[in-house]
Parts: sequence; C-alpha cells; structure tokens
Amino acid sequence: MYPDFPLDPSVPNGAPCWVGPRHLAGDDGRLYDTVADTLAGLGWTSLTIVRGRHEPNEAPEERQVLRSTVLHISPDSLRWAQWSLADEPFLLGDRPIAWQVSARADTSSPLTAWSAYFTPAVPGEAVADFLAALDARDEPAVPLAGPEMVLDALAAHGWLRDSGQLQAAAVDPAFTSHFSLGEVPPLIQDGDPRALTTGAGEPGPVGWQAWSEPAPGAPYLWAASFGTSVPHDLVAAFAASLSSTAPVLRRVLPEATRERLLRAPAS
Repeated sequence: MYPDFPLDPSVPNGAPCWVGPRHLAGDDGRLYDTVADTLAGLGWTSLTIVRGRHEPNEAPEERQVLRSTVLHISPDSLRWAQWSLADEPFLLGDRPIAWQVSARADTSSPLTAWSAYFTPAVPGEAVADFLAALDARDEPAVPLAGPEMVLDALAAHGWLRDSGQLQAAAVDPAFTSHFSLGEVPPLIQDGDPRALTTGAGEPGPVGWQAWSEPAPGAPYLWAASFGTSVPHDLVAAFAASLSSTAPVLRRVLPEATRERLLRAPAS
C-alpha cells in the first residue's frame, strides 16, 4: 500500500518524520491543538470552564483543578465539540474520552440529537476532517446516506470487509484497526428514544464503533464511538481520513505501534 514510502529506522526518536499507516500513527500528543486549530479556522468560538476545590485561606494559585473543559461552539449553535480533562474520566475501550462532538436539530431545543466520542491517540487529522464535514452541513442532524458509504470509504483505501459481517464491518489489511456497525456502548448520548427505552437483555440501538488493537488481547491504542443517530456521511468522512494512505507528520510515535510504522525523514 505504500510502495514509495520506505521504512527508515535511522530516523531518531523525536525528530519530525512522515509516518504511515495513519490509523496506527497516534495523535503526536497534539490531539487538542490539531482539532482546536481546525475549529478556530472554521470560526467556532471557545469557552473554558474550570471546576476545582478551594480551601479556606488557600492562595488562588494553589487551587486544585478537578476538571477543565474547553467547549467549542459553531456560529449557528447547532454543533459543538468538548475537550475534557476529568477527575472521573468517561472510558471507552478502557481509554479516557478526550473529545465529545455533538449536534442538535435546531436552536429551539436544548436536546442533543447525537454525539460522537474520541479517545487520545485517535489521529487528529481524522477528527478534524469529521468536524470539517460536520461544519459544512446545513442540517447536522438529518441523515443523508446509508451505512454503505462508510464501508465504501474504507474499501477505497484497501480495508477489507469482515467476511462474517459484509454489510457492517471492515478491518485494515494488517487486522489491527476495526470499524463495525454494532451495539452502542452504555452512556453514549443520542436522541434516538431507543437509547433510553431498551430493556435489560434486549439488543440496543446500533452505531458505528472504531478501535485499534495493535495485537490480539493488547490494550487499545484508541477508540471512537458514534451514536446511532450520527449521519453516516459524517462517519464516512472520519473513516476516509483515518484509512487514508497519505503519510502524516509526527514527532511522537506510539510505543505500541512504533515497529509497525513506515517512516521517512521530514526533511
């Protein structure tokens, strides 16, 4: 898949280099910056909310910060993205949530139509492309395409359809990263009423789930979850970017996938 992109083990750690495949390249420790810069360029505004603990007679600079949230809001207030550093993190695949992206149908209702979640180490380029596609939509809560669009985006970059779920799952050629249309994990916010009314033992609503497992049974490198009402074309934008064969610039390589990455000097 990368005929002109040789492995160069002589590239020293910390030196900028082009790496691939993208879905194993991590976030370079810059997931917030990459996404926030994209949102700023799209004209979204940001608001920082800090919750902490202040003891009597304690100097302000010694206050304990328990949660720091940066909320980015689109100009029409129909979509928003939240970055959190939490004292009680919300886990996805045993990884803490870093970005939560949400949208609503109109400004007259405070109810969230859908949410999507991304952990650290998701390539920032893929989250940024998801948000760019969301920003470009006139109606962020209206579905425009079917799930086949997601699988087509992955297949275009060489990913393989799961033989047991041809219409609902795909995996990269090295079987390390996965995309699946399956039951949504608990606590995922969504406007679909089935998310609240599903009884014990009943199958819940389905949505796209993505994750990278560098080796069988190994901890996940990253995970992403899309609520059942997230439009498929937006998920396809994320899938196309995540599976892209174009190399990405990195200084910090994930330990779990370092030996799997193709590298070339940036200069």
